[in-house]
Amino acid sequence: MVAAFFAVAISAGWIDAKSTTTTTIPAPLTAPVANKESGDANTVNQIYRQDGQGVAFIESTLEPEETSSSPFNPFGEEESSGGGIATGSGILIDKEGHILTNNHVIEGASKVEVKLGSSDTEHEAEVVGADPATDVALLKVNAPASEEHPLSLGNSSRVSVGDPVVAIGNPFGLDRTVTSGIVSALQRQIEAPNGFSISHVIQTDAAINPGNSGGPLINSEGQVIGINSQIQTGGSGDGNVGIGFAVPINTAREVVEQIEKNGKVEHAFIGISGGNITPALAKALKLPVEQGVLVNEVVKGSPADKAGLEGGDTEATIEGAKVNLGGDIITEVNGNEVNSMEEVVDAVNSAHPGDKMELTVIRGADETKNVTVTLGVRPAKAE
Repeated sequence: MVAAFFAVAISAGWIDAKSTTTTTIPAPLTAPVANKESGDANTVNQIYRQDGQGVAFIESTLEPEETSSSPFNPFGEEESSGGGIATGSGILIDKEGHILTNNHVIEGASKVEVKLGSSDTEHEAEVVGADPATDVALLKVNAPASEEHPLSLGNSSRVSVGDPVVAIGNPFGLDRTVTSGIVSALQRQIEAPNGFSISHVIQTDAAINPGNSGGPLINSEGQVIGINSQIQTGGSGDGNVGIGFAVPINTAREVVEQIEKNGKVEHAFIGISGGNITPALAKALKLPVEQGVLVNEVVKGSPADKAGLEGGDTEATIEGAKVNLGGDIITEVNGNEVNSMEEVVDAVNSAHPGDKMELTVIRGADETKNVTVTLGVRPAKAE
């Protein structure tokens, strides 16, 4: 149980490769939110015929010096430094040619070309903006009206486990491929290209493979509820094993709105790493509480450091993992009880830079303190 604690320990606003929301502002770049209960369910064939023409095939020309600086690969493949062509998928969201895709599909590309639907015409795309912290990018193409069939964006907060879903994309370059399944789980967290975490991720068993990245996950009403982004391979292979992850479309909306309004995307940052406290862990370490979050480390100069939050000062090795014990224990965030580090991450990701976060912490054997942290701007990459 003690080993399990450290195995799942993650960071709030400071997560590295070993171990993000904003106020919604209506924006013309996004398709209208559709009501999940407004229509009847469609068959896979109906969804494919309705939405297939709004899915983009994306080819990114990668330069050797660019790829070698970006080790992130959501499919567990070995990265090449030789350049070449990377393929992915995209979602046309309006009649102005704006396309949503993953940041990792276009990152480091010297040229991005797009084909819409079943058209074989290639259009050079402009990268309007990108956000590595949520793995979302916004492209724009000048395509004829006959090729523009924007998809309807749904509301990912209304998704339920067990809902039927369809994925359309270009796995392994096999364009216009459709697969189906269900929503397997909600509220997952996955690692973004810059090492931080993406919250509220949708898990699905619809087959997703390399090349599906950036394509739509669609509900039974034909509405996009997520951007297919990563898979869990479960071994040495890089293909589908029934566990895929999609960035929620509500998260993508907020990214687009910030890009449109500010030309960039900013996320809140607190600067701690820590892990979950369980009754077994509390007993093993003689902690004063049986639930909460044990602060393992505080980033020097971070908002948490400036607010006086304390990390562990006693090094220990448990089942081969080096940890720092003796740090503050977070029991509440903004008056709400927390039982896991994931809940702290969600609270930070749902806030804005400059927001104040009230933490209730236990220090030492029994000292309870209230700590006010003014959240900062997240660095470009996790340390």
